[in-house]
Amino acid sequence: MWVFLPMLLLSLWPVAASTARSVAKPGCQEKCGNVSVPYPFGILKPSCAMNDYFFLNCSSNDEGHLELYVADMTTDASSQTSISNIELEGTVTVRIYPAFTCSNESGIENYTFSQSISLGSGPFMLSDTRNIFTATGCDTSAQVSSFESAYGAACLCSCTKYVEMTDENPCAGSGCCQTSIPKGLKSIMYSVSSVNYYNVSDVNLCGFGFLADKRSLKISDWPLSRTAIYGKDAYATDVVIEWVVENKTCEQAKANTSAYACGANADCTYPESGQGYLCSCNKGFEGDPYLKEGCQGKLVIAFWCL
Repeated sequence: MWVFLPMLLLSLWPVAASTARSVAKPGCQEKCGNVSVPYPFGILKPSCAMNDYFFLNCSSNDEGHLELYVADMTTDASSQTSISNIELEGTVTVRIYPAFTCSNESGIENYTFSQSISLGSGPFMLSDTRNIFTATGCDTSAQVSSFESAYGAACLCSCTKYVEMTDENPCAGSGCCQTSIPKGLKSIMYSVSSVNYYNVSDVNLCGFGFLADKRSLKISDWPLSRTAIYGKDAYATDVVIEWVVENKTCEQAKANTSAYACGANADCTYPESGQGYLCSCNKGFEGDPYLKEGCQGKLVIAFWCL
């Protein structure tokens, strides 16, 4: 007679690729408002962050809600630079006001705002792969440049009649135009002006220029009939900032064991930008690779018949 005995086996067995998971340093607050703050970032106490660059400001806004800020980051509209997301894969998403220019019905400019972003001296830079500069309007010229390099670009959009702004719009110049930004920018400034090619006051009174994350940008959210708003109710776009632990190669980082950022079961990796290094859990482990024991083996359930 054969007897089949089911046996339940629980084991920690590395079977899948690593997964980064938001975990604060032990004893530290994990969230500011509804935003998770994983180590190497930290809030409230400097000891909760890897270093001063990753120590974030968590404070109340005018409505009493907690908001998270990069302490060293400045814009021409600082109330809209709050962080909405942090990814251990090396990105931080913030909300930024657009630049704009508005004209009256006679075609005379009467309301303008220019935007600038500076990321300071920390290990942060604007993502060239995730962000794109976009302008909307019927007689709009948008200029974009940086403080620290000889970079400059512009795009022009025009139209003689109302253009329906749809997500399928290729932004080729009719009511909308786009241009990329270079790799490694730590600052950017952009402005918008009216070129008055046509009298389009019955179609479009305001032109906008903004940096935005390609993944969240919807051109349909920017109709030509939109007018400018300034202040806490103003329109804003998601902008992606890339970060690294330090601007060193993996070989240089590993040579300094006291400062090496990757914990147990984690290894040094390179970001898409190719500048500096990040950490990731080894295959079969998941967690926060920047904590000493942050990467843990996955729990696997296996069934055996004897």
